[in-house]
Amino acid sequence: MSGVRAVRISIESACEKQVQEVGLDGTETYLQPLSMSQNLARLAQRIDFSQGSGSEEEEAAGAEGDAQDWAGAGSSADQDDEEGLVKFQPSLWPWDSVRNNLRSALTEMCVLYDVLSIVRDKKFMTLDPVSQDALAAKQTLQLISKKKSLAGAAQILLKGAERLTKSVTENQENKLQRDFNSELLRLRQHWKLRKVGDKILGDLSYRSAGSLFPHHGTFEVIKNTDIDLDKKIPEDYCPLDVQIPSDLEGSAYIKVSIQKQAPDIGDLGTVNLFKRPLPKSKPGSPHWQTKLEAAQNVLLCKEIFAQLSREAVQIKSQIPHIVVKNQIISQPFPSLQLSISLCHSSNDKKSQKSASEKQSPEDHLYVLEHNLHLLIREFHKQTLSSIMMPSHALAKDGAQTAATIDSLASRIEDPQIQAHWSNINDVYESSVKVLITSQGYEQICKSIQLQLNIGVEQIRVVHRDGRVITLSHQEQELQDFLLSQMSQHQVHAVQQLAKVMGWQVLSFSNHVGLGPIESIGNASAITVASPSGDYAISVRNGPESGSKIMVQFPRNQCKDLPKSDVLQDNKWNHLRGPFKEVQWNKMEGRNFVYKMELLMSALSPCLL
Repeated sequence: MSGVRAVRISIESACEKQVQEVGLDGTETYLQPLSMSQNLARLAQRIDFSQGSGSEEEEAAGAEGDAQDWAGAGSSADQDDEEGLVKFQPSLWPWDSVRNNLRSALTEMCVLYDVLSIVRDKKFMTLDPVSQDALAAKQTLQLISKKKSLAGAAQILLKGAERLTKSVTENQENKLQRDFNSELLRLRQHWKLRKVGDKILGDLSYRSAGSLFPHHGTFEVIKNTDIDLDKKIPEDYCPLDVQIPSDLEGSAYIKVSIQKQAPDIGDLGTVNLFKRPLPKSKPGSPHWQTKLEAAQNVLLCKEIFAQLSREAVQIKSQIPHIVVKNQIISQPFPSLQLSISLCHSSNDKKSQKSASEKQSPEDHLYVLEHNLHLLIREFHKQTLSSIMMPSHALAKDGAQTAATIDSLASRIEDPQIQAHWSNINDVYESSVKVLITSQGYEQICKSIQLQLNIGVEQIRVVHRDGRVITLSHQEQELQDFLLSQMSQHQVHAVQQLAKVMGWQVLSFSNHVGLGPIESIGNASAITVASPSGDYAISVRNGPESGSKIMVQFPRNQCKDLPKSDVLQDNKWNHLRGPFKEVQWNKMEGRNFVYKMELLMSALSPCLL
């Protein structure tokens, strides 16, 4: 066969075009073959992605079945034989199932990657959304939905408007409440108030001054609610109002007239006492102040008239006094009649008009008003003096403080202590001004000035610089404090004297931490140098130890000073040497400051 010559065979491909139509003349019309993209789209439409993938053998069987359907070849008997072979195939090795699952997962991931790549690049396939025909909504349903939407929006707006109205109302009410509280504070500054239950009551009477008039004189403080919050608040609006008793409303005055019981003379004179003008609010003053002042004036006129009526009945005279309702009739002299009447008018328009017509500036006698004031004041004073007042410990404490100051002033001559008691004191507190000075040096030594406020339980000491110290009423505590202040005064006096004498203050301390400890307060000290710098004086003064004065001389004046190998030059002899104590009790002088002045003068150079 190898020597046989090769023969060329021509193989034609099968006609892949399907016949669409055959004409009467035998002409065949073929369908155009699908392009690659159309064929791929056709195959993709046949894939059912909802079905899960089985084993590798099932996929192979499915792929083979699809190939048979596509080619149009094979029979059902062959498919049954192949399915029988696929159903039973033992595993070749133990990890065969794991490998199959991994291959299946890899295949699915590769397919997912390919699909995502195609969708992203949009070269071979695009995903278009499926268009659905919108259902035509009925106009009735649209109208109902719009009504519901508008109703919901209207409800939200109504709720918001209600909240805003409520907020504005609350803000106005809070503002009115703040105004009411501030106005109530102003009222408390002028009138006595107390709270009884849910009411605020005030007192118009003179009981605190000793009055025994039976009228209670109680008024009530109320909140003024006669205002519309929706309208503009007037300028003269007051959030506070007062309700006074009905018998104290209006205005009242005492009318005094003298008449001659002769037909040709008649009335000799008439005056109206305690008559006030019509209650009109003054500019800048609250209207309740005018109402309360008018009501209190009515109460005062009633009390004065009651006292005059009581005395008119009690006093015996040849011609008895007549008291009828609101009028007192008396005859101090024959054919002369004195009439005292209590006139009280309400707030109606007729009484106001008549009162305004009758009122004149001349019918007013201030001297008689003053005497009636003195009369009622004396009566109140007698009432207060008849009441047994509880004894108070303040008088005892003040006397004890005065005794302590006087004891120190008489026992200690240097420095001097002076007490200036205030003439204006009250029941609970008195004050005294304490000055500590040196005789003859009052003008330059004004360092210690104390104000002692003696209270009920304590004594408050106010220094000149504003420092406040609280002491008890123990006599020893006050005495120790004053002794420490007198000790500090001596050192302060040296400081002031050094400034006058031209000496320089080197150091000063009110509380020295060196030396013996004082049982009373602390010691104070000062060091001053002479104008030339040659001498220095050191003063230490304690409340218990007393004064100790040291003088520092130049080295060239100290004969007992040992020579030093270090200080060879003569210029070092001008330095000050060690301190020497001064025998202060042998110094001449009437007091400490005078002795210190003599010592400074002796150590200062002569400038003549």
